[in-house]
Amino acid sequence: MSELWREVRDEFPVTRQCVYLHHAGVAPLCRPAAAAMHALVDDVLNHGSNRYDRWLGAYHGLRKAAARLINADPAEIAIVKNTSEGIATVALGIDWRPGDRIVAFEEEFGANYFPWKRLEARGVHVEWLSVTDPPERIETAVRGARLLAISFVQYLSGFRADLEAIGAICERHGCLFFVDAIQGLGAFPLDVRRAKIGALSADGHKWLLGPEGCGFLFVRHDLQDAIEPVEFGWTNVLHFADYASRDMTLRPDAGRYECGTLNTVGCFGLRAAIEFLLGVGIERIAGSVAALGDQLADGARAKGYELLGTRTESTRAGIVTVRKPGTDSRMVVRALKDAGIVAAPRQDWVRLSPHFYISPEEIDRTVAVLADA
Repeated sequence: MSELWREVRDEFPVTRQCVYLHHAGVAPLCRPAAAAMHALVDDVLNHGSNRYDRWLGAYHGLRKAAARLINADPAEIAIVKNTSEGIATVALGIDWRPGDRIVAFEEEFGANYFPWKRLEARGVHVEWLSVTDPPERIETAVRGARLLAISFVQYLSGFRADLEAIGAICERHGCLFFVDAIQGLGAFPLDVRRAKIGALSADGHKWLLGPEGCGFLFVRHDLQDAIEPVEFGWTNVLHFADYASRDMTLRPDAGRYECGTLNTVGCFGLRAAIEFLLGVGIERIAGSVAALGDQLADGARAKGYELLGTRTESTRAGIVTVRKPGTDSRMVVRALKDAGIVAAPRQDWVRLSPHFYISPEEIDRTVAVLADA
């Protein structure tokens, strides 16, 4: 078992209060994110916008950090409010025609389900698959489709998709590959080039350990002219800094999807959080998260709990979802809370989601509470 948690423990004051196993919901801030946000708030309190150049630096820094995280170019990164805004930008920005086909997946969270489902009213056919379908089934469905949308990690089962295999299928058939990355980004490596991803959306308040209300949208260079901005304001255009300009030429990069004033304090926090994770190393983080999840899954099974889905080396993630026959999941979550352990009830299951700063001893403690619940 990795000892990484010992190296980073001081960066997570939440550990003084509880065992936090709810990173698939809303994660606590890491100390660098909180410090960056505090610094910005203090600066605005004392100086207003006199140091606006620092704000611009934070926006650029966030784009650079996000690009480095997923192996993209900063010009392919737009700052958005949340994952849903990024997904909606892609779903509504494509010039769909009646008879077009989309491939999507039944197990998705609503943010990556409703935008595609809504297109059916415009004559777009959505073929719904299961994330557990074999590659051959996906390949058959992708033939003739314009877009495939999937989550990196499923929000309930914790199933981690093989993005590189799906991306290769999409590339073979000229299908745009879209990924909702929020439940895996920050915990597991993701390379948009290797996975042939055309567009991706995520925000900061889960595994990235940043604030709510700030995220990013990746749109590959060659797709930006094919995905129109659906929200239009003064900052979508090339000469947005010239307030007298009426030229509506779009910005030549993913900034064209940014509509108006950004969440500045969020940008400071998310940039710091991503830079912190990159400094630790995503590969190291992934090993710790996978091991903690395995320990939790094995311990829960040994205590008579059913595991949702099957954990394998290639499909496991940080989400472990369990239930005990005849036991109300809400009561289990209450017992955990009473013991100082934060988890979440989800659809009659108990969802637990440890990040890399959680210790193996805390997982053992969680399993002991599960046994008594």
